[in-house]
This record gives sequence, C-alpha cells and structure tokens, in this order.
Amino acid sequence: MMGGRCSGICRALALLALLFPLRERGCWGLNPSSGDLEKSPHSDPDPWEALLRHKRSWVWNQFFVLEEYTGNEPLYVGKLHSDVDKGDGKVKYVLTGEGATSIFTIDENTGDIHATKRLDREAQPYYTLQAQAVDRVTNIPVEPRSEFVVKVQDINDNEPKFLDGPYLAGVPEMSPLGTMVVQVAATDADDPTYGNSARVVYSITHGQPYFSVEPKTGVIRTALPNMDRETRDQYVLVIQAKDMVGQNGGLSGTTSVTVTLTDVNDNPPRFTHKNYQYTVLESLPVQSVVARIKAADADIGSNAEMDYRIMDGDGPGMFNITTDENTQDGVIILLKPLDFETKSSFFLRIEATNRNIDSNFLSLGPFSDTTSVKVMVEDVNEPPVFSTPLSKMVVSEDARVGTSIGRVSAHDPDNSNNAIRYSIDRNTDLERFFNVDALSGVISTAKPLDREANLVHNLTIFAIESQDPTQIGKGIALITVLDINDNAPVFAIDYETLLCENAMPGQVIQTISAVDKDEPLSGHRFYFALAAPVAGNLNFTLRDNKDNTASILTKRGGFRRREQAVYRLPVLIVDSGSPALSSTNTLSVRVCDCDSDGVALSCGAVAYTATGLSTGALLAILGCIITLLVMVLLIVTMRRRRKEPLILEEERDIRENIVRYDDEGGGEEDTEAFDMVTLRNLNVIRDPNVRRDVTPDTPTFFHYPSTTRPSYKSLPDNVVFREFIWERLKDADVDPSAPPYDSLQTYAFEGSGSVAESLSSLESLSTDSDQNYDYLSNWGPRFKKLADLYGNSDGTSVFS
Repeated sequence: MMGGRCSGICRALALLALLFPLRERGCWGLNPSSGDLEKSPHSDPDPWEALLRHKRSWVWNQFFVLEEYTGNEPLYVGKLHSDVDKGDGKVKYVLTGEGATSIFTIDENTGDIHATKRLDREAQPYYTLQAQAVDRVTNIPVEPRSEFVVKVQDINDNEPKFLDGPYLAGVPEMSPLGTMVVQVAATDADDPTYGNSARVVYSITHGQPYFSVEPKTGVIRTALPNMDRETRDQYVLVIQAKDMVGQNGGLSGTTSVTVTLTDVNDNPPRFTHKNYQYTVLESLPVQSVVARIKAADADIGSNAEMDYRIMDGDGPGMFNITTDENTQDGVIILLKPLDFETKSSFFLRIEATNRNIDSNFLSLGPFSDTTSVKVMVEDVNEPPVFSTPLSKMVVSEDARVGTSIGRVSAHDPDNSNNAIRYSIDRNTDLERFFNVDALSGVISTAKPLDREANLVHNLTIFAIESQDPTQIGKGIALITVLDINDNAPVFAIDYETLLCENAMPGQVIQTISAVDKDEPLSGHRFYFALAAPVAGNLNFTLRDNKDNTASILTKRGGFRRREQAVYRLPVLIVDSGSPALSSTNTLSVRVCDCDSDGVALSCGAVAYTATGLSTGALLAILGCIITLLVMVLLIVTMRRRRKEPLILEEERDIRENIVRYDDEGGGEEDTEAFDMVTLRNLNVIRDPNVRRDVTPDTPTFFHYPSTTRPSYKSLPDNVVFREFIWERLKDADVDPSAPPYDSLQTYAFEGSGSVAESLSSLESLSTDSDQNYDYLSNWGPRFKKLADLYGNSDGTSVFS
C-alpha cells in the first residue's frame, strides 16, 4: 500500500516535470554540445525558445527520492529516455556513478531507475550519477554521457538533541523575578531548509512554578521572586525541545538542568541562648580556653563569618574572645590567673557581628547579636603560698651552731587554712649547714660557716599542708654569710729572690705584697716588718711602702755564695682587721754569681752540690724488687694449686649439699655412686644420720657375732680378701659423714696367695660357683647390675 502511494506521487511529479520542462536553468539540464548535465546560474529568457532552438536528445524528469523508504518493492526514482530510442530494443541504457548498481538500478531497455535500499539524507543528501545510451549490439554510444543528481528528500526522522546536557547552573538566592539562569540549546539533524523538521521550540516539563524557559531561545529564568536558599537550595528542571514548531507529530528530546541557589548574606547571626554559664577550676592555667560559644548563622561560607568581642563585664583584662576560623565559634581565653578566694564568678556581655554585610539586605535587621556569659570559679586545693617568695637573710660566719637567722612564712590560700609544716630541700643544702623549724619556719645554723668557702647559700624551702602532704609550696631563702677577720695575710705569691754577689748596700732586691681571704668593707691595709729575731740583722732590712707592698733592701755588700748560699728572712705581715691578724712568711734569698749587667748566672751551686745514687746501687735495688715479685707470684700459685680435702666436716652431709645446692654429681649413668631414685625424690624428709642409698645391713659369707670383728687369720684363705672388702664396704655405707665415694675407696689390702675364685664378672660365666647371690635383688636399684651378674645360676641370663 505504501509502495503504490509513493509510486503514484513519483508519477505525478514526473508528469509535472514533462509539463514544465526546464522552466529554469537552475534545475538540472542538458548541455546539447557536450551532453553533460550542468547547473546554470541564470534563467533563460524563454525556455520554449530554447527548446525550439536546441535539439534535445535526452528526455528525463528531475529525480527526488524520499529518505527512509520502508516499502517492500524497489522505490521508483525516474525514467531516462533518448529520442534515438525508437522502441525497437536497439538502444541499451547504462547507469554509472555514486551508488550505481548498489543503490540505484536502471532498466537497460526502458531506462527506469529504482532505489533498492533505504536512504538516509543525514548520511548523504544527494548522489551524482552518469547515464549513457549505447547500441545494444556494438556497445557504441548513441548519446553522449550525461551527469545528473538524485536528491534525497528529507522527512522528520530525527528528534532534537541537547549535546551539552545535562546542565548545571547557579543563581543567587533572593534574585528578582526573571533573572537569567542559563541558556540551553538543542540541535536537529533534519534539513533546516526544508519544512519545519528542524525548527525547534523549548518548554519546561518539570520545575514550575520556580523557573520558566523562553520557547525560541532556550533561556531559563526565575519565575518566582525571593527564593530562599536556606529553605531549598537546589532544583532539578526538565527542559523539552520539540521540532515541527511544537506541532502535533513533531519529535522531541529532553535534558535536565540542576539549578543551585548560591548563598547571599541575608541572615544575621543569632545566639541560641541569651544567657550562658560555665564553671572552671581556679587552677586553670593562663591562656587556657574557658568556654566556646557560637552564634548561629543560616548562611554559609564567607557570609557566615563573624567576629566576637566582649562588650562589657567585671574583671577587666581577665578574659579575651577570639574567632575559631574553622567553626566560627567564639573562644573565651583566660588572660590572668583565677583565685576563688578573691573572686568566685565573672559576668561578661559578648557580641557577634557578621564580617561581610550585604547592603541589599540591611532591611532584614542588624547583622549582630549579643548574649551574656557567666563564668563560675570552682575552688581547688592549692599548695601553700609564701608571703615572700624570696627571703633574703644574713648571718655572720662566726655565728654559733643553732643561731637563728630569719623566718619564712607561708599560708594555705584555701578557705580551710590548713596548718603548714616547713622543711629544707636538701638538694640545695647538701652539707646541711642549716635547719628550719617545721612549725615556726625559723631558719638556724646547723654547722659552723665559712664565708671564704661559701659566700651565699641559696636554699629551697618547702611548705607542706599538714592535711594533704601532696600540696607543697616552694620558697627561696637567700642567706649571705658576713665576713669576719679570721684569715691572716700571707705572701701574694711564692717569691724567688736572687741576690748578686756584687750587690751594693741599700739595693732593693725584692718587692713583696700580701693577700687576705677576708674581704673587709673598707678594703685591705697590710703592715710589713721583719720578725723580731732578725730585726737587727746586718744583711737585710725591710721598708714598708704604705701601699700594701714592702721592699727588701741590702744593708751591706760583698755577699759570697761560698760562705752562705741562701738566707732565710722571716717577714711579719699584719692586717687592719679587728682584731688584727698577722702571719710570718719566710722569704728565701739566694746568692748568685751575676754578670756585669746583674743577670744571675749560677746560684747556690757550691753550697748545695747535687748528690745521687750510683749505677750499682740502682741495680741492686732493682734486683731486690724483682726477687720480691717472683716470691709473691710463687706464693699465689701454690695457694691456687692447694687441694681441698675430700672429706668435709663431720656434721655436714655432702649428699644434702649435692641435692640442695644443685652441685653436679656423676649423672644418671653413675649408678655406683648414687641412688637415682633417691635423687629424684628430693622433697622427702630424710634423717641425715641414716644412709638411704644402700641397704642397712651387709650380709657376710660367715655368721659371727656382731660385736666382734672376725679375725682374718681364722678364715679360709679364699674368703680373707672377700670378707675384708665387705667390711670396708659396710663401714663406708653406714658412715653418715662420708660422701658416697664407693667406687673410689682404697682398701690397701692384698691377700697372701689366696686360692679363692675371682669376684670379677669377666670370669663368672666359666666358674662353677655354687654360691647363691639371690639376695642381691632385694637390695634396691643400686645393686641391680650385681644381681643380674650373680643372682642367677644360669650364666646365659646375664646377657638377657
């Protein structure tokens, strides 16, 4: 049905083309000279005259093909015909060019052209083909090759599309009505020059009544005034674009537009409470945070930034408030120490103001708010406080032990006013020169003082609450020791005085000065004089220079070092203290041989000849020292090699030492010396006088009274040695003071040609002994091996 309708339309178009052939040169026409189809930019003045003037060989229609044809039959496009064709079948039509044979086919007999495939104008709007009429037999062209175009006619088969969607847009809150938000644009792939297939109009399908869209331009605007971000900050719109100018049957496409209301400063800050109350400890350190308050602001970002300030309140300078830039909290900070006993509460009035105020919204009210803050101080148990943190005291260095120097005082700052006990931090008084009375705080001397050793004592005094010893206050007592004249003056240095033999009378040979450990307030004043025994000597004299120095002068000349090489001159030095102290210092004057310039060449060589030890004496001393060292080494070596006795004191049991003190024994393999069962049961209480590792009685081969020891001469020779061994073994086993050295016993007895058989287990297999040793199996684990060797008469069982 669809194919017949299209065929009828095409035929009608062909008929119109025959009725109005080539009305304009702008249509596709034939160039008679070349046979090519060309497009003329100008119209002929009279197309009928052109037809009369030019002979037309080709006759065809202008070709159009509807896109997206879905019929079952090939779509008829048009017909080619040449006036050379007489209808006798001698002319054959040939089609070449774009889509020839693949899309377009031609009936070689009739010249009918058909389209065999669906065409898409959006993919290719037209096809350029070449037609030619040839002789069917010879294939010789009977008409020149002519070019023509098949144009694909558009239908509305493409919906509008938003290539840039979905859209994100923003508009300030509280914007006036009609404020532009964003512009959307849709494109239609259909032919915009043909019909209304590509003419689009816009409409809003979701988002009313908040926003509107202009139908032709796609501009989205606000449709309501004063939209509040704090109420709703985001809207999602659905915009539709419909072609065919929005008429019924048009195709449409949609996109989403997310509109976000951006913030403006249209909300002032507001405190949630008009009064706040906080409690802090009075021990809170300075610069600590007391409290955090916040004024609520519905705006965000910079529009919510605010500044806080303390408008008024008591305790000026006690607190400050700053803004936390991350949270916009008001942070109250302590500037001075708190004292519950002085002031237990503070009242503050705080204001919060927006930093960035928009003048467009001043009508909404003041962009600030105030609140009241009450800070309550909570009492804590504080350590004692000294009335004077630094107490300065003085004491004379000659003060007697127990002399009171001064008093420190501390009190409990709490309302409880607990009693205080005092003590000295001994780390500041290591030599314990001072004591402090625990109750009164009086500091007194505990040792004699010496200003010259310690001029100042810096003591730390502890004040401790009696009820709570953990509360300790600290104070400083600075004790200065006053000087007394208790040190006599002495020579400033050790003088070395040289006297030339050619010295003249009255010559100054030495100038001396003195020092004194004391430090009088008025300074030192020293007096010098020769001591009384030598005051009238004929060799030297002393002159006090009155400036704390004195000069030593010669009284005569002609000193000879051979006569006296050294002179000892006692000098008396007296200070100006009260009472004055003096000392006698000896000045040694050495007589020297000098050159003409007074430079000493040698001094005292004749009077004091250096004496020393000879080489032989030194060697003798060295030999003695070496001999003593060798003897000491020999004695030490002999002591180290001296052996300790094997048998210890009788009252000690070596087995107990082995067990109790973890001494290492012979090991588990040494079954001859120890009973391993006994060693493994260490917790059993044993009688130290009884041996537990052997049987109490040792049987003998002959029964005789226990009170008498058998005479070996009365026994047969073959049992003398055996009986001797059994007796010694019994003595060792029952001796509680002997260690279990059974395997180390030395019997020191030798038989006299006894014919008794050997006790060795090496020959027991070949011996025809009738002795019964079955009792060995009852003696315990220690005799198990002997029982295995001798307890069975069958020799083969020994190795079982």
